[in-house]
Amino acid sequence: MKHSTGHHHGCCQGEHGSRRGFLKLATLGVGVTLMAPMMMSRPARAGSVDTLLLSCMDYRLMGHVAGYMNARNMQANYDHVILAGASLGALTDKKPAWGDAFWDHVAVAKDLHHIKRLIVMDHRDCGAYKVFLGMDLSPDPTREAEVHGQYLAKLKTMVRERHPDLEVELLLMGLDGQVEKLAV
Repeated sequence: MKHSTGHHHGCCQGEHGSRRGFLKLATLGVGVTLMAPMMMSRPARAGSVDTLLLSCMDYRLMGHVAGYMNARNMQANYDHVILAGASLGALTDKKPAWGDAFWDHVAVAKDLHHIKRLIVMDHRDCGAYKVFLGMDLSPDPTREAEVHGQYLAKLKTMVRERHPDLEVELLLMGLDGQVEKLAV
């Protein structure tokens, strides 16, 4: 490498050249590592996916959500909107901009990617329910499923009113990654 001082430094020569060379190699390695999974999994047809997924932001479930979608052969073949509380996040009057953003995403996903289905995935032990509703539902799994079911059903009704052509699937995920289909 030639520096502005006119001195030449090899990759491992000199204190600054060594660090600079290492940082360049480290940066390249990280970029390649991060891009590799994305490059390996591309949608079958660019510009079109069948599904938009709405899920919660809970970090505990990100791997389970991706695993569930992958198990359905949808890896890298769906649009994804994330709101705290999923269905509750889209409906809460405490964050009206979130609902607006959700509906905008649905419209854009239909226009750009021609989605035919919306999957709404709530989850158990959801902190958004505690924050927005002041309710800790986790001690009573039956009641927890009922309350999630109410918000999921309300969102499904609203989707059908605004976008009658969309199929709507309602799911409730446990912290262990197990998914229940809710028929509401």
